Amino acid sequence: MKSVIALLGRPNVGKSTLFNRLTRSRDALVADHAGLTRDRIYGHVRDDNAQFILIDTGGLTNETDSMSELMRKQAALAIDEADLMVFLVDGRAGLLPADEEIARLLRNVGKPVLLVINKSEGEQRELVAAEFYSMGLGEPVVISATQGRGIDRLLNHITNILPETLPELIVESEPDEEEDSTIRLAIVGRPNVGKSTLVNRLLGEERVVAFDAPGTTRDSIYIPFEKDGTQYTFIDTAGVRRRSKVSEALEKFSVVKTLQAVEAANVVMLVVDAQEGIVDQDLHLAGLIIESGRAVVIAVNKWDGLEKQEREWVASNIERRLPFLTFAKTHFISALHGSGVGLLLKSVKQAYQAALTKIPTSRLTRVLEDAIADHPPPLVNGRRIKYRFAHLGGKNPPRVIIHGNQTEATPQSYRRYLENYFRTTLKLHGTPVMVEFKTSENPFRKRTHIAADKQADKRQRSPRQPKKK
Repeated sequence: MKSVIALLGRPNVGKSTLFNRLTRSRDALVADHAGLTRDRIYGHVRDDNAQFILIDTGGLTNETDSMSELMRKQAALAIDEADLMVFLVDGRAGLLPADEEIARLLRNVGKPVLLVINKSEGEQRELVAAEFYSMGLGEPVVISATQGRGIDRLLNHITNILPETLPELIVESEPDEEEDSTIRLAIVGRPNVGKSTLVNRLLGEERVVAFDAPGTTRDSIYIPFEKDGTQYTFIDTAGVRRRSKVSEALEKFSVVKTLQAVEAANVVMLVVDAQEGIVDQDLHLAGLIIESGRAVVIAVNKWDGLEKQEREWVASNIERRLPFLTFAKTHFISALHGSGVGLLLKSVKQAYQAALTKIPTSRLTRVLEDAIADHPPPLVNGRRIKYRFAHLGGKNPPRVIIHGNQTEATPQSYRRYLENYFRTTLKLHGTPVMVEFKTSENPFRKRTHIAADKQADKRQRSPRQPKKK
């Protein structure tokens, strides 16, 4: 069992920068902005000197607003899970009263605390650490997370406190993508549609900060989860607004991480607000999901607060404005009260299995022949397009490659017909199907006259006789 280490401290002391440095990733969003991190972010540290699980937390403050209270609750949960608390302070700002208050809080926990002084660029280590000895947390470790100074010394201190963080002699290899059966589920939608509330409802705990204000979630939070023997990784993403309304650089980074989460997912759950119906931004997000080729499940949230007539209008509005997502299962839920949430993972699992299904070439070719028999392809310059056989060219999404003659002239309408026919016949619910065409090359196209082998041999053996007068 790996040790768990939590990063704690005031806002903007460099916890997320140190998290990315130790995990060698960009999982934590970093910017010169206080209070950027709000949720717990987990990462694996795999180094020659140590191996452990690292938790990045939001900054601890004395503010009494609701958001700060929720962030303190997330930090308290990280402290409960941690075997070691790394208390990060700002070496340039010096010792502040807020740091002393956090130190008193951590001393009362009863777990080991390691004091780390960050932002020591260009300063002598002894001078930076001098005033922090008064906190009574032992000898501090002076580092620079931005430049990577003192990181090896920090890892050595961690292994001295927790010897079980030492790396094992035999390291298990990472599972291949083909063998990894974990379902990666990205939950996307506009701001304030209830994505974080839905994640907490599915998990059964307050895992991420859920607050009644747009833009609460800023990072893409990856959360491992298991239910009924199936492994999931939930990805709670930041809400995506229209491009014209995205002005802050911080929000632009959040949108980029949301799009990266969609690319990394196997299944995408599109969450929409039933009280507002399908708006243009929902259509834009649905188009991005279709372009990525990911399997889709639609969750219509806040369904419990609607009257019967309003529910009928919302259902018809979804059917009218999302005709290109008819293959996706639609659930009408209430993330706050839990109604309808229990059926979501069943549809997610079904869409995942359809997206990664293995279909033999013989089966695809028979389905292609049935599709042509029901509706033959159109004529091109007086000649019929001829399809010979089909095979599976990729998964997630299923990619059907059709070989034949003049296939490049296939109209878009017939391509959509084939996609729908393959999806319906093969029962690939919840995933798009991509159809590609390959035209067979004519090997004799560039040769004007071809003599048979016997004719050529006969001409060489019997020279031409002169004509008689």
